[in-house]
Amino acid sequence: MSILLGHELVGQGSEPVIVMGGWLGDRTVFQPIHPWLDRAAFTYCFVDPRGYGESRDIAGTHTIAEVAQDVIDLANHYGWQRFHYMGHSMMGKVAQYLCAHFGDRLKSAIGVTPVPAIKIELDAAGQQLFSTAWEVPANRGIICRVTTGDRHTPVWEKFMIEESLRTTTPAAYRDYFYMWTDTDFAADVQGCPVPFLAITGEHDAGVPTEFVQNTILQWLPNAESQVMTNAGHYPMQETPIQFVTVCERFMGRFTG
Repeated sequence: MSILLGHELVGQGSEPVIVMGGWLGDRTVFQPIHPWLDRAAFTYCFVDPRGYGESRDIAGTHTIAEVAQDVIDLANHYGWQRFHYMGHSMMGKVAQYLCAHFGDRLKSAIGVTPVPAIKIELDAAGQQLFSTAWEVPANRGIICRVTTGDRHTPVWEKFMIEESLRTTTPAAYRDYFYMWTDTDFAADVQGCPVPFLAITGEHDAGVPTEFVQNTILQWLPNAESQVMTNAGHYPMQETPIQFVTVCERFMGRFTG
């Protein structure tokens, strides 16, 4: 029996776009882009995965396969035979999984500072920082600083920590860490024809542009990249107008 994830619809356009946030928190990470969306052309569906936001109470195994199936179930609920998918960070890894396993359902996919579809090797300091973030709230703020070039006001860092704690459950937060670090399905992604836009931030030390270009852009024949200037790992927060412009221009090429 399929479940329906917590979500919010924005817009009334004929082009459906399913959007999911990254590891740190729920769909509210995308709120800064809401005023700039073309609501006449697109219908955006901002979604919370199991254990996050409005899906906090939905039990699950928190795997990539589970997230992907939940996305398909949501699309089926609305009768969207084909749709665009946008995923941030770990959900950018889900975007690649959807390309590999449900490519016939996608008009296009956007990975926002996307984690590539390989096992992510962290050094000792990185492993200690990330693997204890569900127990040490301050680590979540340090991760925000590291992945945005340590350029932003500490008020933003404090906000991101508080939102992360408010919108995630410890168990799901822990499980999703292992999902985005341990899952390797790069072999499945090779040659997938879905149009894919990989957005990276010039100040992102977590998912650097070169890393994405040497992985995702080599695997997907119809992939292209866009480096967001003056942004790090959270371009939807850091440069929202530029972000919407780039995303909608890309998706607009694959409509109908």
